[in-house]
Amino acid sequence: MRALRHHLERHRGERVGWLRAAVLGANDGIVSTASLMLGVAAAHASPAAILTSGVAGLVAGAMAMAAGEYVSVHSQADTEAADLAREAAELQADPAAEQRELTAIYLARGLEAGLAQQVASQLMAHDALGAHARDELGITAALSARPMQAALTSAASFAVGAALPLAVTVLAPSSGLSAWVAGSSLVFLAVLGVVAARVGGAPAWVAAWRVTLWGALAMAITAAAGALFGAAA
Repeated sequence: MRALRHHLERHRGERVGWLRAAVLGANDGIVSTASLMLGVAAAHASPAAILTSGVAGLVAGAMAMAAGEYVSVHSQADTEAADLAREAAELQADPAAEQRELTAIYLARGLEAGLAQQVASQLMAHDALGAHARDELGITAALSARPMQAALTSAASFAVGAALPLAVTVLAPSSGLSAWVAGSSLVFLAVLGVVAARVGGAPAWVAAWRVTLWGALAMAITAAAGALFGAAA
């Protein structure tokens, strides 16, 4: 009897939507805010000006992330809706042809002809549009576009990420502020890479190295630009 019990498994693919938005937001929050403050510091600004630039970067970045994610993911949702509407019209116009199409998909996946026809017939009878959405279009509930979720997740994670170098700016001594911000931000990025890799099931140290390397490059280039501007001003 235990073998017949319905067993639900949760897979990492179900997390891909919010995980992508959260990691992207937090990574951008750390990198852009730390880079901004390092650039301003390299231009010989006061600690108060550095902190003000970081706060402004947090607010502006969180709003930009939310708007960008919403527009991007909403475009994906619109495309999915258009595909589903077209598929529903095709099912209404010629259900037999759509069943043959579904049968061909199962044949290509390795089912025998009779079994493929039986599976297609039963799935069409149960939920024809759902079957075509999943097996023909690749649209599932776990991976479908959720614009508002992506926007809110990105904005919140950006703000959390940006708050980390800001906190260091408040707490660190002003004499070595740039070193504290740069060093701590690289540590934050490495931790973020490890956490994201663990949640997503990817190699941890590869992810940590990748985000740390690109974060260091972004901060170095921005600091160099700030130093050049400060020297010219």
